[in-house]
Amino acid sequence: MTAKERYMVFPTSIPSPDVQFLQIGPLRIYFYALCILTGIVLAAIWAGSRLSKRGGERGAVIDFTVWSVVLGIIGARVYHVLTHWGDYFGEGKNPLEAFAFWNGGIAIFGALLGGGIGVWVASRITGIRFWSFADALVPGLLLAQAFGRLGNWFNHELFGGPTTLPWGLEIESTNPAFPIGLPEGTLFHPTFLYEILWNLLGLIVLLAIERRWRPRWGQFFGMYLIWYGIGRFFIEGMRVDPSLIVLGLRTNEFTALLAVLLGLIIIFVQRRRHVGLESSVYLEGRSNPMDSVDRITADSNEFYHVKEMK
Repeated sequence: MTAKERYMVFPTSIPSPDVQFLQIGPLRIYFYALCILTGIVLAAIWAGSRLSKRGGERGAVIDFTVWSVVLGIIGARVYHVLTHWGDYFGEGKNPLEAFAFWNGGIAIFGALLGGGIGVWVASRITGIRFWSFADALVPGLLLAQAFGRLGNWFNHELFGGPTTLPWGLEIESTNPAFPIGLPEGTLFHPTFLYEILWNLLGLIVLLAIERRWRPRWGQFFGMYLIWYGIGRFFIEGMRVDPSLIVLGLRTNEFTALLAVLLGLIIIFVQRRRHVGLESSVYLEGRSNPMDSVDRITADSNEFYHVKEMK
């Protein structure tokens, strides 16, 4: 099928972007990286706002962001490389490409593992409870993941199998991931779009649940794991890119099921361990440092007020 014939049959198909980066002199800025950075910034701002409303120091989100982003990127890349080993090692491969995460190839499950370690480290530094920050992060995390999937669209990657649906994704036949044997002009499931929509729907559903039942102590994060895991399991099953198989499932399908199980365990355990809302987002013996500043300011104002009265 020629491009013209394809357009006549599927006039609403989704084209892949013609450009993948901005060239500013010698500097090349990939849209994939911009999408991820935008998501990180928005997630950090939203998490900081939610944390401060619960009594936490708003600036503490900087510590959490730095540690979770750095370790999250490392975890995401390591997970991707380990599950796509043949893409980087072996005859004719350049092992150094394993470090080029800006070219695409990071895994959200690896990011969650690495980022989780980063959140734990920041929790020790700031005194804010691990689960309190995790709960505050949920909406921003879903939004950040949606932006990240938009980056996959710019990279022409992680698409699903062939489809005749009018929103099929156009992929050039020269793409290394283009399935062998399929004719040029074949349309594919836009799994990046499916996951964006699933994340945005999750944002609406989980925020509605939070307003109604106010889950705390990590239970809200557990709900996120369940929501994301369910959607990712089915969307992952549609993809055609190579992947290791674990117990008959693609690696990420298997990991998605583990995420759902982990979410259920977190909710069950935390519900038994903690009843009601948190009295403080800070660990026992720690508090918001700004509270001390406010008390000193209040005491000083009271002192001068008494002095003036005399």
